[in-house]
Amino acid sequence: MSSTLTPSTIALIKATVPALEAHGLAITTRMYERLFRDPAMRDLFNQSHHGATGSQPKALALAVLAYARHIDDLGVLGGAVERIAQKHVTLNILPEHYPAVAEALLGAIQDVLGDAATAEICAAWGEAYWLLADILIGREASLYRDLAHRPGGWNGWRDFVIESVAQESEVIRSFVLVPRDGGAVARHAPGQYLGVRLEIPDRGSLTRNYSISCAPNARAYRITVKRQAAAGPVSEDAAGPAGEGAAAPAGLVSNWLHASAGPGTIVRLAPPAGDFFLEEGTGPLVLVSGGVGLTPMVSMLETLVETDSTRPVWFVHAARNGRVHALRAHVRALAERASTVRVRTVYSAPEATDVPGRDYDAAGLITAEDLAAATPVDRATYYLCGPKPFLAALVHGLARLGVPAERIRYEFFGPADELAAPDRAAA
Repeated sequence: MSSTLTPSTIALIKATVPALEAHGLAITTRMYERLFRDPAMRDLFNQSHHGATGSQPKALALAVLAYARHIDDLGVLGGAVERIAQKHVTLNILPEHYPAVAEALLGAIQDVLGDAATAEICAAWGEAYWLLADILIGREASLYRDLAHRPGGWNGWRDFVIESVAQESEVIRSFVLVPRDGGAVARHAPGQYLGVRLEIPDRGSLTRNYSISCAPNARAYRITVKRQAAAGPVSEDAAGPAGEGAAAPAGLVSNWLHASAGPGTIVRLAPPAGDFFLEEGTGPLVLVSGGVGLTPMVSMLETLVETDSTRPVWFVHAARNGRVHALRAHVRALAERASTVRVRTVYSAPEATDVPGRDYDAAGLITAEDLAAATPVDRATYYLCGPKPFLAALVHGLARLGVPAERIRYEFFGPADELAAPDRAAA
């Protein structure tokens, strides 16, 4: 990625860093308010990360700040740009949507900063916005072309039918989805997610991202969804990165899927996307998950077993107890098929009916030190997925133990923000 901004524009953008540090969240919150005056724009996005928690405005504020800080060295943000582009293709973001975002962002800067938002500063930010927008539009066009030309591939929204439903735990269900047109599906990279659009009575169109929990194949996808409590501020509908959107009650989509969706229900899917996926190699792998964060890990594990991989694999999972532990029997069955796979389960609050050695291996919390003691920390690649506190402890803990960043890969619920350094947070 290279900058084509003039030196004067770069200087003006960098001069706004203190203002963004102080008012960035107010600007991005206002930007979404302006943007979602248009229902068509509002409906493009996942609506679960606005409102009480404001997680998406926080994430965008950090992204804008990172962009300003690195405006003279945008190569630092290459990974963040890829994550944004991947997310956008699951929301069917197109070039014609970018002008509305530009108008909302520049209007928000003027609303929040008032007289400090001079004509020169607004012009500089307009130029900077369109530089980044053009980079994203170009990358997204490439992704759309690739997805459309894959066997079974498509662009935009495609009708799928729920073929079957499986109760995986008290709060988690799996849904197998097949194309309504009877055609093939694009094979995903293990760890990727789908954009899912649902028509919910009295709520209209709602979009979520759900990790695919099966190995790649040409026939169907499986998503595994946790039923989130309807009350409460946090929505963790699925293991997978959720996009932007206007405020919606926590758990609205997951509760509807659990209560109302069954065989024959029609859903609309965008094709698989995401930059968190199992990469080829020969070295040892450690797949670590918390709660419903196991879904992309199961996709990876199924793939490794079904392809007769000889890579040593540690599948480490944390759950509260056996009642909410999903896919336990399935994971064990996969491990029995491959002598290279070791499974370890940790319950944070085991119940009297949970038997040590049978249902779980240890009680408490998974720590980086535990992983280092049980796995080849000097050469293993760690894939992690789960709630933010779980990941923050393990990502930073492994780094402190000397595991290099290129061997720590992670995905978590919702938009990225303060979990990592600004270039990772800009997703």
